[in-house]
Amino acid sequence: MARNLVGSLVLVLAISLCEAASIFQPISESHRSAALELFTPADGSFGSLEETYEALRTFGILGIQKKPDIGTGSCQSVSETLESSSSTTKDLFFALKVNSILECKIDEAIFQDITSRLKAVVNDGNSLLDFYYSISSLVLIKDQNSRVDVLLGDADGIFRSIKALSQSDGRWRYSSSNPESSTYAAGLALEALAGVISLASSEIDHSLIVTLKNDIVKLFDSIEKYDDGSFYFDEKLVDAREHHGPLSTTSAVIRGLTAFASVTSGTINLSGNKILGLAKFFLGIGIPGNSKDFFNQIDSLACLESNRVSVPLILSLPATVLSLTKKDQLKVKVDTVLGSSAPPLTVKLMQAFISGSKDSSVIETQELRFDPENAVHLLDVLPKSVDVGNYIFVFEIVLHDSVDKKVYTTGGQTQVPLFVTGVIKTDNAEIAVLDSDLGSIETQKKLDLAGETSVSLSANHLQKLRLSFQLTTPRGKFFKPHQVFLKLRHETEVEHIFVVGNSGKQFEIILDFLGLVEKFFYLSGQYDIQLTVGDAVMENSILRAVGHVELDLPEAPEKAPHPPARPVDPYSRYGPKAEITHIFRAPEKRPPKELSLAFLGLTLLPFVGFLIGLLHIGVNLKNFPTSAVPVTFAILFHLGIAAVLLLYALFWLKWDLFTTLKTLGFLGAFLMFVGHRTLSHLASTSAKLKSA
Repeated sequence: MARNLVGSLVLVLAISLCEAASIFQPISESHRSAALELFTPADGSFGSLEETYEALRTFGILGIQKKPDIGTGSCQSVSETLESSSSTTKDLFFALKVNSILECKIDEAIFQDITSRLKAVVNDGNSLLDFYYSISSLVLIKDQNSRVDVLLGDADGIFRSIKALSQSDGRWRYSSSNPESSTYAAGLALEALAGVISLASSEIDHSLIVTLKNDIVKLFDSIEKYDDGSFYFDEKLVDAREHHGPLSTTSAVIRGLTAFASVTSGTINLSGNKILGLAKFFLGIGIPGNSKDFFNQIDSLACLESNRVSVPLILSLPATVLSLTKKDQLKVKVDTVLGSSAPPLTVKLMQAFISGSKDSSVIETQELRFDPENAVHLLDVLPKSVDVGNYIFVFEIVLHDSVDKKVYTTGGQTQVPLFVTGVIKTDNAEIAVLDSDLGSIETQKKLDLAGETSVSLSANHLQKLRLSFQLTTPRGKFFKPHQVFLKLRHETEVEHIFVVGNSGKQFEIILDFLGLVEKFFYLSGQYDIQLTVGDAVMENSILRAVGHVELDLPEAPEKAPHPPARPVDPYSRYGPKAEITHIFRAPEKRPPKELSLAFLGLTLLPFVGFLIGLLHIGVNLKNFPTSAVPVTFAILFHLGIAAVLLLYALFWLKWDLFTTLKTLGFLGAFLMFVGHRTLSHLASTSAKLKSA
């Protein structure tokens, strides 16, 4: 029970520490499984080429081999879109995007026709979206067919036309007639301007490039930050039709930034912490629930991993709880955001602060050993200065010369909370009964708190009870747990709990029964003794009955407080009650069956006599109607009377009074109607005979 208690405490505290630290993990297999679920084509094809591209791009980034077969149908959609003269620039853009992955067979003449259409849109463009889709499409054609002339003759002028839509804070407008500026539009503008640079037939004015880099710095000045170190962009556009959430807005800015950085020389003066914070933002959202957000997450991380500004490296710990007893190793993993191999580096353990202390001191500085087989950095043995407790380890990633000459950002020093547990040793545990006046020991017994202990003591109100023990850590240092309680429980289930204090390196409590008689309600008898020692770092928390003491207390005075009522067992109050058995009254004695049948026969004799009389005398049918309508009503009238007789039988055998009266109401109304018509016909016939 004690181990379960401390295990739960460790788990809860470890979870809280992990949440506070926000330790981010690179993309893993769970994202690959989610991609196959989110990007499932209906009947072998997606709803649009945009969805098709997002699925293919996501599968390619994650390296998913067993993906749905969507190539044949998608190539047909690509061909139809590129050949159609009614296709918009957005349709052409996503058709070319899909074609860049599937490499469908497209005639060069189609590319030539599309290029002329797109150049016309670029030259006459007056909105940011027109520039974005047409220029991006020309860049795609350049990569897919080198024989098509997609270069822009007036690239400098087009660059200035797009730049004219920019604002002083680094954001962009969608058109000159729209005064609202947008962060999302800034990402589209940067991507479009990167396309203009790559399509320029002559060099663009260098001052424009410098100005644009300054605009990017201004845009990043408006970036927002979470408490866990994540950075993100949020849309502040008033028009709800153009609003985008933080995920799509941040994704658009990252695409624009990385696209612009890939076609320009020199550096962009951006903080590595912000680039790393953007990566933490996308990693911190987990697995999005829809395909659009999932694509934005994966595509943005792929752009960050291959950008020329700085590639973020993510430091993560497989576990933040270590055991000194089990001699756990501290494992640190450093990866790029997509979990690919990191460059040559050294992780240096800079500091380890003791959390909660007023003066957090540096414990040790050392480097970690790299395990190339598992691609992790190891601290084989924790420093001897690290004992059980709560620590904050500060890591610093030291980069060696990279083979691919990429610029990496590590975010400087990374602070990670770490929880160190261990088995706490109990020494010199003893319990004794002392004389109240002299303090001499009357009875003293050793306790084995790690094993089975059961002592039996006796004392009176003039004596004292003393319990003492020592606690030491695996490093041999004094240990002070969060909870140390001594419980005395009377045989009437009245409990008394006392806090065990410490003096120096020893825990000790002395109970003076003379001063506790009123608190004990003058109850003599047997008291069970239970000791509780608990702490989140203890792997062997103590919750153990150590024995009992027989107390002889004086009689309670007249006005002494009474002990509380014994607690009522909730199960006895709200649980199932005893089964109630009921014996019904014995049934009355009934007459024999034969006598009942004989009586039934006597009641039927008049009816039988009536039938015999009818057969003997005969039935007078002279006045029975002969016409069709009167005959019908007469027959219905007699059937209604028969139904009433049947109703009486049903009431006697089966039905209750309410059902019978309800049915009789309908039959009565029916009989009144058909009976009135029948009697009216007979009265009319009788009147005619008298007049004749």
